[in-house]
Amino acid sequence: MKALSLLLLAGVLPVVPSPAAPDPAAPPAFYAAVAMTKAQRNTSTPADSGLYQRLASGQWVHTGPRILGVASVAVHPANPAVMLLASADGVVRSADGGRTWRNTTTWEVADVRAIAFDPANPDRVYAVTAWGPLRSEDAGQSWQLAQRGLDRLYGATLVADRRQAGRVLIGLEQGLYVSTDAALSWRRLDFPAVPVTRLVQSAAQPDLLLAATTGRGAWVSRDAGGHWVAVDPAAATAHLYAAALDPHEPALMATGGWETGVRVSADAGRTWADRSAGLPNRKVFVVAFDPGHPGRLWASTFEEGSFYSDDRGRTWHDGGLDGAYGSDYVFAAPPPGR
Repeated sequence: MKALSLLLLAGVLPVVPSPAAPDPAAPPAFYAAVAMTKAQRNTSTPADSGLYQRLASGQWVHTGPRILGVASVAVHPANPAVMLLASADGVVRSADGGRTWRNTTTWEVADVRAIAFDPANPDRVYAVTAWGPLRSEDAGQSWQLAQRGLDRLYGATLVADRRQAGRVLIGLEQGLYVSTDAALSWRRLDFPAVPVTRLVQSAAQPDLLLAATTGRGAWVSRDAGGHWVAVDPAAATAHLYAAALDPHEPALMATGGWETGVRVSADAGRTWADRSAGLPNRKVFVVAFDPGHPGRLWASTFEEGSFYSDDRGRTWHDGGLDGAYGSDYVFAAPPPGR
């Protein structure tokens, strides 16, 4: 205290290191949340499941804690040292780029399906779980229930709107809901009362949204969720679990589902093509466009690995992770020092 007082009297403040900002020139880190179910043994904690990161060499390396049911990962947009895992055990947080982790939710929180940082206020975070949505005001260090206005609680997907601060959309077991007050209250959107499994917002055209459902196919909104239209009549009753929008080309989108394979549209959802030829099966749970490789599409097949295409799904290449049951692909700023 005496040394600090002398510094203050001298008009000099000690320098406190600020969080490492993401390097805009660095390629994004590529993460896959998977469970290696094909070769699963009867163990309490699978040693080969969880979060994997793809290196520049093409090798996948396990990163993060050895816990069950890792569904996704979210990285703080202003401080990539802060990482949050959505898992069956709750929200697990790292503040040092993935070196150490701790659970920041209570025993009552389980089956966390997705997490998103608010682009306008990155210390505000939203999560959806099997038991209702959550919100955090301290970058995921603590959480509060956020259920006001909901008549259903099971959630699988969410979007923190990058065009309007505090606006959040969540996909629940009976449709879509929206909040305009940072998840303090919710109202139902004009959308079919069916389970929404994946909701994505275009990085290039934020008013464009794509939703995947079970039993009612794919839906597109071109006004940020105000109105929705069903697309792809050939998959109108399909059980879809995956949806993706190309960050560089707004008209390019893809969906994936059980026995539906991969379907691609290059004209903003007006026409679609089956792009499953060349994949080992038609059971697809995750699709994503790679922001580091314009036009590259990734697909996770059930227990037969990940594949990528550089020609909109016409041909596919082995991307590794054989035996995995994938739940998400995430591209984010790499942790500091990696």
